[in-house]
Amino acid sequence: MKKVLIITYYWVPSGGSGVQRWVKFVKYLRDFGWEPIVFAPENADYPVIDDSFKTDIPENTTVIHHPIFEPYKLYHRFTGKKNKVIQTGFVSDTHRKSWKERLSGWLRGNLFIPDPRICWVSSSRKFLKRYLHSNPVDLIITTGPPHSVHLIGRSLKKIFPNTPWIADFRDPWTSVYYYKDLQTGKIADLLHHRMEKSIIEKADLILVVSDHMKQEYQSFKHRCIEVISNGFDEEDFQETATSDNTDSHFVITHTGLLTAKQNPKTLWKILRELSEEHTGLKQDLKIRLIGNADASVLENIRLNSLQDNVEVIPYVPHSEAIKFQRKSTVLLLCLIENPDTKCIVTGKLFEYMQSGRPIISIGYPDGDAAKIIAQTQTGNTFGFYNEQLLKEKILTYYQAYRAGTLNLEVNEKAIAQYSRKNLTKKLSLLMNQLIGI
Repeated sequence: MKKVLIITYYWVPSGGSGVQRWVKFVKYLRDFGWEPIVFAPENADYPVIDDSFKTDIPENTTVIHHPIFEPYKLYHRFTGKKNKVIQTGFVSDTHRKSWKERLSGWLRGNLFIPDPRICWVSSSRKFLKRYLHSNPVDLIITTGPPHSVHLIGRSLKKIFPNTPWIADFRDPWTSVYYYKDLQTGKIADLLHHRMEKSIIEKADLILVVSDHMKQEYQSFKHRCIEVISNGFDEEDFQETATSDNTDSHFVITHTGLLTAKQNPKTLWKILRELSEEHTGLKQDLKIRLIGNADASVLENIRLNSLQDNVEVIPYVPHSEAIKFQRKSTVLLLCLIENPDTKCIVTGKLFEYMQSGRPIISIGYPDGDAAKIIAQTQTGNTFGFYNEQLLKEKILTYYQAYRAGTLNLEVNEKAIAQYSRKNLTKKLSLLMNQLIGI
């Protein structure tokens, strides 16, 4: 069986979206003739732990854990926020930052380039150089963010030039929506762009998760850029398919991190208005937020007199999140109002699609997520200030809920292409091409 080395920062027992993509690829790669070998940190400072993903890892999978120095632990001590989840990019999501947070943000953008996991690169390169001389593989894959992981792949490509290397970008690098918040100086900005260009030009294949990302990276004139999106695992839904999926309330559910920048203020305003205009809706409505919700989100809900309708549930295992999705009436997807987020196709979207519940997405109608929702006929996307259409759709869903006629006619064929197994098959075909099969 052909062997592939997968270098990733996020691995079991990490929770959240960052770990799922490659855990699921590893789960199915053997079905397509590839034996995965995973290289991950030994003592990583993961913000969320989810042991449920352990069951996805095939028996006897080789997982190599290598020590890492985590500057985030110093951040916790320095700012005194030991239990606070650090947002993507080491950038606080609050509007009022302490001087310690501002200093930490500046150091993140100008000292730790491209990111704080840069401390893992040198020792990993040395270890893998020795390991691969004794244990050769047919192909190497790096996945980021953190994009410093790609620097390991670049180093290994110099040492093993005949071994194909795939660089997988789950998010953009210098065009990601929070890049401008990193406070990078001119020198740091130049280094970021040079590193990104170097990775894209030297990898044998670039993988991205959306069409917008592919269009962006084609400006580098790389010879091979392919889109393999995130997806859903059909096996994750088998247990919930036979469970009790009913809920007596009209439940609008959001799963995962909900930051201040994602706060759907228009939605809370509309729900308040509908509660005042339609008898019974206030009593029937339940807003279920599963995961970490920023304080500003809860405050905005309170200002719209919906505090008695909200249910906040801290992070739950992935399997439990899927159960909550299936018990919901409507599922909520909130993007950030920034044109750079048009390329973002969050992993939860695909599980929303498989849940059988209608999706209300608040974002850009011409974004990649909106296109997938339209293609699969699993919901609707509304602009950030498109109040009237959003209000009409919520009322339509509520009236159908009251009448017991809320059914979603989806495009099953379009949805099926996003199953994890089908996506792994697509990946394996690309891998085979790289090694000349």
